[in-house]
Amino acid sequence: MKPILRLGAAALSVLLMAPAQAQTEIQWWHSMTGGLNDWVIDLANGFNASQKDYKVVPTYKGSYDESMTASIAAFRAGNAPHILQVYEVGTATMMSAKGAVIPVGKVMADAGYKFDAGAYIPAVVGYYTAPNGQMLSFPLNSSTTVLNYNKDAFRKAGLDPNKPPATWPELTLAAAKLKIAGYSCPYTTSWQSWTQLESFSTWHNTLFASQNNGFGGSSARLAFNSPLHVRHIENLANMSKQGLFVYRGRGNVPDAAFYSGECAMATASSSTYASIKKNAKFDFGIAPLPYYPDVVGAPQNTIIGGASLWVMSGKKAAEYKGVANFFHYLTSAEIQAKSHQRTGYLPVTLASFQLTEKSGFYKQNPGTDTAVNQMIRKTTDKSRGIRLGNFNQIRAIIDEELELVWSGKKAPKEALDTAVKRGNEQLERFAKANKS
Repeated sequence: MKPILRLGAAALSVLLMAPAQAQTEIQWWHSMTGGLNDWVIDLANGFNASQKDYKVVPTYKGSYDESMTASIAAFRAGNAPHILQVYEVGTATMMSAKGAVIPVGKVMADAGYKFDAGAYIPAVVGYYTAPNGQMLSFPLNSSTTVLNYNKDAFRKAGLDPNKPPATWPELTLAAAKLKIAGYSCPYTTSWQSWTQLESFSTWHNTLFASQNNGFGGSSARLAFNSPLHVRHIENLANMSKQGLFVYRGRGNVPDAAFYSGECAMATASSSTYASIKKNAKFDFGIAPLPYYPDVVGAPQNTIIGGASLWVMSGKKAAEYKGVANFFHYLTSAEIQAKSHQRTGYLPVTLASFQLTEKSGFYKQNPGTDTAVNQMIRKTTDKSRGIRLGNFNQIRAIIDEELELVWSGKKAPKEALDTAVKRGNEQLERFAKANKS
């Protein structure tokens, strides 16, 4: 009997030592930091715990610009990630990257999932959908511009904390009172091109670029040096000279100046909600983007920001099935609603918006529905969105020119005229490079 027992023990040992069926790994490169990085990790962990076949591995790859550059190098080297998070200004560039990406609509269809455009918020799905109706990328984190304000600061300045400025003249007046109350930074803005020119344009139903802001074709040319745009930048320049508007840097760098309590008001992405809620030691509010009341039709609607997930080519069929499963998981109304409530990003699907509304979240957290309300308005050809080639380079040019305005080295009209001229050169370069 002993030999049999020894054989049984050996067989059992071999069985226990045999490796379990390996999970298929899905590499996901992203650009989320702080509280949003925590959110991304939780999304991956949630999916990984929901099934046993796939494992999504999120990796921070720097800013949006840095991650796009890294992905191009990785693609050329044959080791690109399965999923790449790309900000909205990179959409036209990704669309033109022939052979580098696979439309999300195809990935989902190949895995047996049906794409129903009617399930998504129109302004969101419309931006990331091709003319033939196929979804190009998955809208993970869609946001729009809002006005964050410090309610405690408002009280100190004798302002009504429940009545944020709705117009630019009102914001200027509030900034003056906040300065008198001792605030060295009454107002700041992050993503200055997006908030002060791009969303500003659609909010006032004014073109940022011709060809319906680029949706009509690659012959689009920039138009943000109109009298209205010049007037707005002149007003901000005057506020800067008086210490009412304080420039705190490019991208989302100025966000920290708001939730630290230094700046009392800030136009920023609705996604700042997560970081403000986590870091702010004061009572805060969220309000719509200000507008000029004498502009006919204003306010119209703000436009999409944030980023979407693109699927890179050159992977195995089994891996794409895992990607599709992950995206299907992300479309769940419950997951979408939790993400929206946690981050301030838009609820991508109508079901998640309705679920959030029914839960009482908006009533318990006043202002958190601001982004949704700004985006679900009926759009026009001038306000649908902005889709231009080399858009990240154009934004860099705008940053450079506006910084010369804030430092007093250039007049607003001259800076905008120069930005348009330099930006159009980028558009021409893009059109030439992508000529079929």
